[in-house]
Amino acid sequence: MAFPVLKPAANRERVLLTAVRRKGQSRYSFEASSQELVRLVDTAGGIVVEETSQEIDHPHPKTFLGKGKVIEISEKIHQASVDSVAIDDELSPNQNQHLEKAFNVKVVDRTAVILDIFAKRAHTKEGRLQVELAQLQYIQPRLKGMWSHFSKQTGGIGTRGPGETQLEVDRRRLKERLGLLRRRLEEVKTHRQIHRLKREAVPYPLFSLVGYTNAGKSTLFNTLTHADVFVEDKLFATLDPIVRRLKLPGGRQVLIADTVGFIRKLPHSLIEAFKATFEEIAHADCLIHVVDASDPEVYQQMETVSYVLAELGLNQKPIITVFNKKDQGFELNGSQGVPISALNGEGLPDLLAQMEVQLRKNCQQVTFFLPHTRGDILSNLYSLGHMVEVQHEPDGIRVCCEIDPKFVKMYQEFLIVSS
Repeated sequence: MAFPVLKPAANRERVLLTAVRRKGQSRYSFEASSQELVRLVDTAGGIVVEETSQEIDHPHPKTFLGKGKVIEISEKIHQASVDSVAIDDELSPNQNQHLEKAFNVKVVDRTAVILDIFAKRAHTKEGRLQVELAQLQYIQPRLKGMWSHFSKQTGGIGTRGPGETQLEVDRRRLKERLGLLRRRLEEVKTHRQIHRLKREAVPYPLFSLVGYTNAGKSTLFNTLTHADVFVEDKLFATLDPIVRRLKLPGGRQVLIADTVGFIRKLPHSLIEAFKATFEEIAHADCLIHVVDASDPEVYQQMETVSYVLAELGLNQKPIITVFNKKDQGFELNGSQGVPISALNGEGLPDLLAQMEVQLRKNCQQVTFFLPHTRGDILSNLYSLGHMVEVQHEPDGIRVCCEIDPKFVKMYQEFLIVSS
């Protein structure tokens, strides 16, 4: 039942954007959110041709907007040949239905636009399952209103006039589909766990890139790992998590994951549906928070990322903050973080050094005594820890290293000193 919210870019949908400023909300935050929705609409394939706003204490229970604003927007819709109205908030099914009746055009809220973008960006089976689940959870309480809207259209979905019987059929089918998607995502979760266990057979530490959408995570990922992850100056260019191996200057091997970006007003349905994706963050030993230092809303974006991490129960993990766009002259003086340029690599040695420092915080110094025939273990120890001293003796190899305690048990039989 997933459906495109906006038309393809080749036939760009003309959108009127409406935003409501709540009591106590700063003008700067309000305007930043509105402009972000303009970019979201553009990423979804539409174009904002009109903008309007309203300051209210509380949204109207039926129409979200005040009566006068509804009349004003109705006039602008005809004047600007608007195809749809985008609201910079999440509407209740009842509000959405009343606004579509008043405007006689499609009305989409911020959540619907974000879901539409996610649907376009999902390239893996897992990603498509997660997006469809989020879409259907969004659609379920709105199904009756959607049928009312579709029955007015000519050509396309629902032109035959569904009637109440068809609506009930679709409700049942939607419920069945939701159940199927949840079962398949449980299978995906199990598959991920199996894959993760295989990966942990040689347990390299995992660093996960997190940050606001379009902050430069994928560019940094490509620069660090020499990968070829899709990069575009659009919101949510990366949706499916990608993991690659990275060798630090000291010789230690680690894994690094590129993950979906966060955004203000991120729908809870998306957080719920994308739990499998967020597991790459949950299992990380350390997070690398990539910040776009050039954005005027940089501190608000950092707060949003912190809020989402807290929602996921991940705000206690070690975090290295990096301030991107150093090549454009942007640095946040006095802020705790590493200034870098993900584009040209400036500052990356400092980031890699911080990653090594973070790894050594959890290490203990141990000494192994290896047979000369176990050069494979010596090689692994170079990858897993920091070498303090290696002595080749007549009977074997004495290795003193700093290593994470969870790796020590792998070679317990060769352990002779532990501090």
